[in-house]
Amino acid sequence: MKAVRIVQPNQVEISEIPIPSPGDREILIRVEASGICGTDLHILRGEYMGTYPVIPGHEFAGTVVETGKGVTRFRVGERVAVEPNISCDACEECLNNRQNFCRNWQATGVTLPGGMAEYAVVPEKAAFPVGDLPAEQAAFMEPLSCVLHGMENLAPRMGDHLLVIGAGPIGVQLMRVVRLQGAAHITVVERNPARLMFAAEAGADQALSSLDDLPLDFFDAVIDATGVPAVLTRTLDFVRPGGRVLWFGVPRSDATMTLEPFKIFRKGLTVMGSFTSKRNSYQAVRLLQSGALRVDDLISHRLPLADFLHGCELMEQGAEGVRKVMILPQA
Repeated sequence: MKAVRIVQPNQVEISEIPIPSPGDREILIRVEASGICGTDLHILRGEYMGTYPVIPGHEFAGTVVETGKGVTRFRVGERVAVEPNISCDACEECLNNRQNFCRNWQATGVTLPGGMAEYAVVPEKAAFPVGDLPAEQAAFMEPLSCVLHGMENLAPRMGDHLLVIGAGPIGVQLMRVVRLQGAAHITVVERNPARLMFAAEAGADQALSSLDDLPLDFFDAVIDATGVPAVLTRTLDFVRPGGRVLWFGVPRSDATMTLEPFKIFRKGLTVMGSFTSKRNSYQAVRLLQSGALRVDDLISHRLPLADFLHGCELMEQGAEGVRKVMILPQA
């Protein structure tokens, strides 16, 4: 089969490798759609906790073509999406229902072979049935599950005034989920003109191109979807006293920043992060199947495996109105 391999930071190759065989309690998936995520860019550039060499791709969906010994949840021919985070279910974190902080954490497409290939093997417990949901939409199960977990942490309230900074695919999903949860007004800030225009079309009540245009001490909750340290520090300025701040975007693993702790103290703020998801995959699939949360309009590019690096470069440059770049391994 053909597969993308990040051999080491900044080095990508398209390889011909054997189709893997599923082991005990594993399934083999014919990958039909695999989305490029900002985390993939961090892995490509050596800025995240990837293992090299690695087949990237942790947002993917496809069809089960073979099952290993002991598999009971799936049969050949069933269509599935993948939850990439694999917990050991035996460490102290897992046993306290903190599987996303598993001390033996592994992740498909990060530390294990992922979905930027024609076929991928995953543990049975990492797959979720999607029925007749199109593969390109089913591939959004993973990022949407992360969004849902973030919203569980933030706990926005009905009638809130929300600020979302960053209008990439994740920013728009965050915006749409808080709308479903009853936000009264959503402001989005995005400096990329094409993404800013899309955010307005996708449901933002106000779309601004600069943080300097925002009122201070105003929003009930502020969500950062950029991961940029200089932006993270400014989120504290825009949230009202007693408000909540969610740092959702993924920063570089070596990034540092300077904060004003007195500002957090004086305003009585709650500042939180959100790492991956925790048992949110069924929720995500049901939302996608219901049509309550639209994702098809987030896809701007559909590319073959051979164009993986080009897709990454499009995302890094913010070129050609790029939003979600979907790799179609069978194309």
